[in-house]
Amino acid sequence: MPNRNSIRESVQKYRDRMRRSGFRLIQMWVPDTRADEFAEECRRQSLEASRHHELENDVMDWADRNRDTEDWTP
Repeated sequence: MPNRNSIRESVQKYRDRMRRSGFRLIQMWVPDTRADEFAEECRRQSLEASRHHELENDVMDWADRNRDTEDWTP
């Protein structure tokens, strides 16, 4: 089994290589999709969204009018 120092060095080398390649490490919290509450919240939000479906076209039209893809590369 590798020791902690060799693992730490390996991880550091990987991070350094990624930085040199132009990447930046970020960490973020995301919902735990395994939690019982997640499914319940999805269901709640879906029901709420279905109550306002008449606004969907307005929202999508607004998004299309206001998008900025000028500098995007294919």
